[in-house]
Amino acid sequence: MEKRVLIAIFLSFLVLYFYQAYFVKPLPTDGRLKPAAQAQQAVTGPAPAAPPQPAAVQQAEEPGPAAKALVGETTERDIVVETAAVRAVFTNRGGEIKSWRLKRYLADTPAQIEPSGGSAQRLFAYIRGQFRSRDKQPQELVPADLPADQARPFRLAVDDAAVSRQLAHALFAVTSGATGTVDGTTAPATLSFAYQDESGLRVEKTFKFEPDSYVVSFTAKVTSGGTDLNPVVLWGPGIGDALFATPNQYLQKPEAIFYKDGRVTRVAATKVASQPTVEGDLRYAGVDDHYFLAVALPDKGVRVDYQLVTMPAAVTAAPTELVAYGARFPAPPADARFFFGPKDFDVLAAVDRELVRTINFGILSWLAVPLLGVLKWINRFIGNYGWSIVLLTVVINALMFPLRHKSMVSMRRMQDIQPQIKAIQEKYGKLKATDPERQKMNTEMMALYKEKGVNPASGCVPMILPMVVMIAFYEFLSQAIELRGAPFALWIQDLSLHDPLYVTPILQGVTMVWQQKITPSSADPMQQKMMMVMPLVFTFMFLWAPSGLVVFWFLSNVLGIGQQYLTNRIVGPPKPALARPPAERRLKNAGAGRTSGAAKGSGA
Repeated sequence: MEKRVLIAIFLSFLVLYFYQAYFVKPLPTDGRLKPAAQAQQAVTGPAPAAPPQPAAVQQAEEPGPAAKALVGETTERDIVVETAAVRAVFTNRGGEIKSWRLKRYLADTPAQIEPSGGSAQRLFAYIRGQFRSRDKQPQELVPADLPADQARPFRLAVDDAAVSRQLAHALFAVTSGATGTVDGTTAPATLSFAYQDESGLRVEKTFKFEPDSYVVSFTAKVTSGGTDLNPVVLWGPGIGDALFATPNQYLQKPEAIFYKDGRVTRVAATKVASQPTVEGDLRYAGVDDHYFLAVALPDKGVRVDYQLVTMPAAVTAAPTELVAYGARFPAPPADARFFFGPKDFDVLAAVDRELVRTINFGILSWLAVPLLGVLKWINRFIGNYGWSIVLLTVVINALMFPLRHKSMVSMRRMQDIQPQIKAIQEKYGKLKATDPERQKMNTEMMALYKEKGVNPASGCVPMILPMVVMIAFYEFLSQAIELRGAPFALWIQDLSLHDPLYVTPILQGVTMVWQQKITPSSADPMQQKMMMVMPLVFTFMFLWAPSGLVVFWFLSNVLGIGQQYLTNRIVGPPKPALARPPAERRLKNAGAGRTSGAAKGSGA
């Protein structure tokens, strides 16, 4: 039965691996303008007659002769907003966000993420970088290489293309925070923009910030010719996490995400064209990647249009696929809330309890979330997430010791009676499955189990809970933002990235082979050799896995080996397989023949 358990574990992790590594090919475009592009085209103007390209990357036309500005400025400038959590940079051209940096989450520079040169050079440069001080900067969530003609967060667009172009290019007057810096580190802060011209266009935009929050409250009022307009709030391509410059199948790429009718829906960037629009009572909607989130938090119904945007290559040779979205509220936004920050469980829960479901813990979230909470609690005392993982792994394995011990003892008993089981199987092996005499095999097997006090299911049932716990560990360790940038020891300086020296994945494979060799098995020698392929497969799978996950798996193997030796010492060495007595061999040789002869006699 233990063979089935190993196969189940192998298949479970194989499914998880390919789920993380799943890449879909881009869908062919048909040149038609999708709903997500209509608001953007209103800003950028109609597409040229040249070969069609996505509306989100078309060149923005400069507005025609503009009406004289009555309220505005003559030069473009930046306004910085500082809170305890964020350093934001706004531009008065359009009143948009140019930069949104998270102070508590640091990132390497692009050169550190992907050094130049050949494969060997990049590897050694990466390894050297683990042992020197890193020039880390606050994490940037607005794509750094975003062309000036692309929409940035909080650009406005309306149905009138001419007005939309004016909204994108107008130089707004800064009516609060006019000095160029807004201090929101200790008290709520407000940043306001205003624009008005002779044509009757009048725009007001107001942003409100809390000192220690990633939520922005946004109010916009657009009037043209005395008529109030309901603008679309464009977010532009996002999210600009530089980690995705280096391909990694364990990292979730930017995708569309929304919550509707009690469930979270995720749409991969390359699938956005098949589901470009969602509307209704959305609890939240926007874009996310592995660690960060940018969503609108509407109180009422909202329409959100998505679009795939392929950004030009910046750090690597491959272009980056991002997702842009625009949100139209039932009425002009008034204190509409937007979350633009980390997928930290506690941070999200403080904003909206359902927002925590943007962290993709999988079907075992009911177990992964408590495990994450325990890990964070342990880390408060230890101060190192690597050693916290070690301690939690030891505690979990200690709690599961009785179940594993019971399973190992049952496997040993099954191993001891394996010769007798094979004798019974060989006795009836030549009979067809439909032969009534073959039913006696099950009767004899059950009688043997009862005589020896063995339950064939007791070897695998106790393994179900440990397997579930290990999968839950896999889920939360691969998703937890707490491990991002968290150092462990020696060469492992980021538990969310793979081991740069590949030491722990190799050790994990070695310990898995060791554990498999000392584990009691009732499988035949050929099956045992086939099962030895599993450690090779797992080693390959974990080469690029987050090092925190590999440390957990390696330590679990080591503890399992120690427990197996302890169990072997308690129950004693396995009984040697003895040759069957002559009478049993004669019974085996004659049993099937008598049955066959009886059948022939009855037929005569």
